[in-house]
Amino acid sequence: MAVQLLPVLLVGLAGSIHCVGMCGGIVGALSASASSKPSSSASPRAAIPIAAAGGAAASAHSSTAALTRVLAYNTGRIASYMLAGAMAGGLAGGAQSLAGLAGMQLGFYWLANLMLVALGLHLMNAWRGLAWLEQGGRVLWQRLQRAIAPLMKTLLPIEKPQQALALGALWGWLPCGMVYSVLLTAMLSGDAFDGAIVMLAFGLGTLPMLVGLGLVGMRVQRAMRRPLVRIACGVAVLGFGLLGLLRAGSGDGIVPEWISILCLTPH
Repeated sequence: MAVQLLPVLLVGLAGSIHCVGMCGGIVGALSASASSKPSSSASPRAAIPIAAAGGAAASAHSSTAALTRVLAYNTGRIASYMLAGAMAGGLAGGAQSLAGLAGMQLGFYWLANLMLVALGLHLMNAWRGLAWLEQGGRVLWQRLQRAIAPLMKTLLPIEKPQQALALGALWGWLPCGMVYSVLLTAMLSGDAFDGAIVMLAFGLGTLPMLVGLGLVGMRVQRAMRRPLVRIACGVAVLGFGLLGLLRAGSGDGIVPEWISILCLTPH
């Protein structure tokens, strides 16, 4: 596979700070509206649904059970990422064999790296253009929410790992500019299996942040909202995008091997 998985994982790790700002309000609203059994120990501004549901049952469940729910949630979320990656990679591979998509690959390569640049600037609060793309997807997500509302009522509050797994699988389709950025890389892999592996690497990169949000909630949110932390993560993602653009701009010229190793997209 031409795609380098290590930088994909690192982009997931650095970019996961985006989950704190983007998902907190939406998930808190879901938790508050879906739960008919509020508890004084549950926070309406929990970072992810599991944090709120787990808090409601903290006195009845051990920390091991809470961790099981958090991991089940993230397993479902990453599984949805992998499915999306497989669809993107498979679609691109089939189109390439039928219609010669290879001639368009360079354009998609530039687009994928420009998306990383936009994500890096977004994380640094230097440019909010990526929010426009997310807003468009959020409109579709809100319509989907109305359609799946009966299902959501059966999943919240989360008391069993199966509920967490199912909710995570739904949450994996939440509109997110960061996911869109990496999906372009999965598409450029040109194969369904490779596309799924790309999104698996990305999902594993986001895992530490989201597990932390699920287990300790607000403390992680406060730490990740510090300007210095956001700037550091944004610079890291921005760097990956700029390196990719540098390699694309070199054309047929020779670039150092270390640049190729740190580029997400094949070229």
